[in-house]
Amino acid sequence: MLDTSSRPSASSETPDTNEETTDKMKMADGSAILRRNRPGTKAKDFCRWPDEPFEEMDSTLAVQQYIQQMIRRDPTNIDLILTMPEAQDEGVWKYEHLRQFCMELNGLAVRLQDDCDPQSCTQMTATEQWIFLCAAHKTPKECPAIDYTRHTLDGAACLLNSNKYFPSRVSIKESSVAKLGSVCRRVYRIFSHAYFHHLTIFDPFEHETYLCRR
Repeated sequence: MLDTSSRPSASSETPDTNEETTDKMKMADGSAILRRNRPGTKAKDFCRWPDEPFEEMDSTLAVQQYIQQMIRRDPTNIDLILTMPEAQDEGVWKYEHLRQFCMELNGLAVRLQDDCDPQSCTQMTATEQWIFLCAAHKTPKECPAIDYTRHTLDGAACLLNSNKYFPSRVSIKESSVAKLGSVCRRVYRIFSHAYFHHLTIFDPFEHETYLCRR
């Protein structure tokens, strides 16, 4: 009797083999390039696929993909990143930029956590002239700066992912676009606080991302 215990079964081998073959076919025939970071991809090799023209992007997430592509190409080229493709809906363009902005701003919030202590930064301030109230409560009130930062980013995420106001990624009502301004105003205060009170954290982050300039 043959011992088959060490022989891999067909069912365990087929999925990986088929997936790998499919990936190779897509890249070999030139019809499509798989834009996905496969398991085991090193950080330095993330998203290292060729750029794709915006008009060839057929996904409902095309605007987000295009913005991220422009940022990867050159984060210092703010004009290019902010230049809207022809025939693109302006409301969707603003919405997707704000989504991307808030996602990246979480990186600054993480860096601030060790230095922006509730005991040392008891209020959300930029200069001594202004104290910003946190709108995350039933009645706006003072919050430690790091709590204000978390509450603001959480609130922005809830709004931008709301099916009530933003049910589509390809078209947005004017009444919903009008809500973006208040989000911009609040998240900008995070930059102000970081600049005036945590410059040693703000400067390296801005040098890497150019997010505040954007």
